[in-house]
Amino acid sequence: MVSTDRLLAFAALSFLLIVIPGPSVLFVVGRALAQGRRAALTTVVGNTLGAYVLVVAVALGVGSVVERSVLVFTVLKLAGAAYLVYLGIRAWRERRCLRAAFAGATEGHGGRRTFWEGFAVGVTNPKTIVFFAAVLPQFVDREQGGVAVQMLLLGLVFNVIAVACDSVWGLVAATARDWFASSPRRLSAVGGAGGLAMIGLGVTVATTGRKD
Repeated sequence: MVSTDRLLAFAALSFLLIVIPGPSVLFVVGRALAQGRRAALTTVVGNTLGAYVLVVAVALGVGSVVERSVLVFTVLKLAGAAYLVYLGIRAWRERRCLRAAFAGATEGHGGRRTFWEGFAVGVTNPKTIVFFAAVLPQFVDREQGGVAVQMLLLGLVFNVIAVACDSVWGLVAATARDWFASSPRRLSAVGGAGGLAMIGLGVTVATTGRKD
């Protein structure tokens, strides 16, 4: 199974990625602004389930390939790191567009539709796809065996952190909507900080990992 050190390191890196505002966070915030706490939390559940579908796909598919090929692992890692840097640069350049996500929230759907829309955002989130495909395999201890099981466990850790963090985003947005919406500078600062953090994460992914 996964060692405690690997588990804690993965949890820390997951937290860094999750707290950066991305498609899932923006969608949760939009639902919170338009429909309140319940819709925000329903969206979080949908996002999380969608993200775990990605974990299962990686664990049962990509994981076995990465386990056997250092070349595949390296290419995947560098491609993922490059894409994270790209997303970070784009987030920085478009940081003022975060205001549109707040302003563009629309009124209401039912709980079931909100859930499935959250699921769709979670399962197609490029930031999460890159993270699971390029970073998740780095924390698997191949000598212990059970690679797929280790990935599923690590993915569960990621999703527990995601539920907690995304719920906080949604609850804060629901209770402080007027404060955020009244200041474009605050929204731009959130988007800009997220972009810089994503660039840093991409650089970290590119420079760390398996050496064998």
